[in-house]
Amino acid sequence: MEDMLSNLVTYGYIGLFLYSLGGGFIALMAAAVLASQGKMDLSLAMGIAFVANFIGDTLLFYMARYHKNEMMNYLRRHRRKLALSHLLMKKHGRWVIYMQKFVYGIKTLIPLAIGITKYPFGRFTIHNFFATIIWTLVVGFGSYLAGNVLMSGYEAVADKPYLAPIIIVILGGSIWFYMSWATKKR
Repeated sequence: MEDMLSNLVTYGYIGLFLYSLGGGFIALMAAAVLASQGKMDLSLAMGIAFVANFIGDTLLFYMARYHKNEMMNYLRRHRRKLALSHLLMKKHGRWVIYMQKFVYGIKTLIPLAIGITKYPFGRFTIHNFFATIIWTLVVGFGSYLAGNVLMSGYEAVADKPYLAPIIIVILGGSIWFYMSWATKKR
């Protein structure tokens, strides 16, 4: 475990940036927990996660808006999730931009779905900016404050390695079940 923590501290900021381009929830949480242990700087980690997450969602929107033909090959496999994203956008409007930061499974699809529509690029960028600030503060400070609890949970799973696959299957299955249910033809 010490080797893993050492690697995270050494290469953590680079990994945090790269992972936050596409989501970053777990990476920011891990960085904040490490910051609570005194192994990383919280403000630097939150700043890196903010910049990367903002750039990532803006790039997804841009690619969907201006490179629609190339993106359609990727989006074809996710038609139902894309339709769910469109329905969420119609029902909740700009609040979907804020909500998608916290919902795994539609995180990358919402900016793509919005990019395909005629939603203004400037308006998306402004809402994405504020949504990313909220996401960074909630996840960063929340994980920092819960650092000891999360670290003890990690140590419990590290002591009993058979628990990790069970937890992953339950979480992954729950997300898959929800996405299947939400995008099912009715």
